[in-house]
Amino acid sequence: MLRIAVPNKGSLSEPASAMLHEAGYRQRKDRKELVLVDAENEVEFFFLRPRDIAVYVGSGRLDIGITGRDLLLDSGSQAEEIMQLGFAGSTFRYATRPGTAKDVSEFGGMTVATSFAGLVTKHLADNGVDAAVVHLDGAVETAIQLGVAEVIADVVETGTTLRNAGLEIIGEPILESEAVVIRRTGDPSDDPKVQQFLRRMQGVLVARRYVMMDYDIRVEQVERAVALTPGLESPTVSPLHHEGWVAVRSMVPTKDAQRIMDELYDLGARAILTTGIHACRL
Repeated sequence: MLRIAVPNKGSLSEPASAMLHEAGYRQRKDRKELVLVDAENEVEFFFLRPRDIAVYVGSGRLDIGITGRDLLLDSGSQAEEIMQLGFAGSTFRYATRPGTAKDVSEFGGMTVATSFAGLVTKHLADNGVDAAVVHLDGAVETAIQLGVAEVIADVVETGTTLRNAGLEIIGEPILESEAVVIRRTGDPSDDPKVQQFLRRMQGVLVARRYVMMDYDIRVEQVERAVALTPGLESPTVSPLHHEGWVAVRSMVPTKDAQRIMDELYDLGARAILTTGIHACRL
C-alpha cells in the first residue's frame, strides 16, 4: 500500500482531508484515529503532527505526505516538494521595533526569535548575517517586549497582530508558503502509485478552478465565441438541429465565468449554462 502522512490538526488538517475526500479517498470520521486503511484504493493514511511529517517522509518510513512548505524547509529533512496544493497560503517575514533595522543585513549581533529556527538560521546564513536564533513555540511577537530578542520571524497575514505589538515588517519575505505534497529526496519520480495519487490531486485542483460552460451560438459568431472559451485544448462544437446554430462546450476558469457569460450573451449566444466539475483527468 501507498503510505501517506496527513496533518492531524491545525490549519492544514481539514483542507487536506477535504481534498483527499474529493480525490476519492476514505478519510477518518473520528479525530482520534491515527491510522486509516483505504483498502479499495490501496492507501494507508497516517495522521501526524504537521511539523513531524517531513521527518517521517524524509526517513523513508512513509512514501509521501502533505505539509506546509515552511515546515518542510524548517525540518531540514531529506524530503522535497513535488506538488503545490493551493491552500494554507502564508508569508514568513521579519519584524522588529521601528528604528531597529531597515533590512536583514543589519541584524548582525542581534537575536532573532522564531518558531522556525531551522528556516531562519539558513536564511540568515545565506545572507551572510551573524545573528543568534532563539526557538519559541508560539506568540513570538512578545519576545521583543520581554527582551528575549530584538527581531522576530513569523507568519504574517494582515500584519495587524504585529502592529498591535508595536512592530513593523522588515525587508522582503523570507518565504511564501502553502500546503504541498512531499516525498523523500531521490525517490523514483515514476512510481505508479505516487503518480496515480498526484493525478487525483491534480484533478481536484482543476475541478476547483474550472466549470464546464455550454451555450448555443450562430455559426457566423463561432470564432469570436470560442476565442472567449478556448478551453484547455479546444472546445467541442456540435451542429444543432436548427440550421445555422451550433452548441459549444468548453472548460472556463470559475473566476471568469460570469464575465464570459455576459460577453457571450452580447455575441448572441443563448442557453448559456455552467456546470460544476467534480473530478477530471487531463
